[in-house]
Amino acid sequence: MSALLNVIDVEATCWEGQPPPGAVSEIIEIGLTVVDVAARRRVSRHGILVRPARSTVSDFCTELTGLTQSEVDGGVSFADACRILTGEYAAGTRPWASWGEYDRRQFARQSRADGVEYPFGHPTERLHTNAKAVFATAYGLRRRAGMAGALDLAGLPLEGRHHRGEDDAWNIAALVLDLVDRGAWPATT
Repeated sequence: MSALLNVIDVEATCWEGQPPPGAVSEIIEIGLTVVDVAARRRVSRHGILVRPARSTVSDFCTELTGLTQSEVDGGVSFADACRILTGEYAAGTRPWASWGEYDRRQFARQSRADGVEYPFGHPTERLHTNAKAVFATAYGLRRRAGMAGALDLAGLPLEGRHHRGEDDAWNIAALVLDLVDRGAWPATT
């Protein structure tokens, strides 16, 4: 059993209303925090900027994430980002978690659309844990809390900027460790 867990949070192109004609939501940042579950600590934090191929960063998206088109233009392709995840962070074999199902589904969608191998192994949910669902169960919540609300409930600070992948992954990792300390985090193989 691996003691390491990848906590992933993605930011994607977004618009206040409907996307412009021909545009699709694409990952523009992959935040990743490596957690040593056995040692109960966050080991490292990373941010991978991803250059979108079929959309651009809207003013709304910049306001939300702080990311600009010129910043993501300097990022790597989605295919290269997936290679980094598998090569440097053992994404195909290491368990991973995200806050909800959005990140897993976005990776699956974009992998299919771009003809890129899904970086987390198959089936797409095999190594994935929905930290939001685990948190809701552990805290006896009827409705699943957003990440910022969950941090408040757990008495943890929000570190960095909300809606920045690297910062959100770091904060989600703190929630995962809270769940580990409560004995609520599922064993992953």
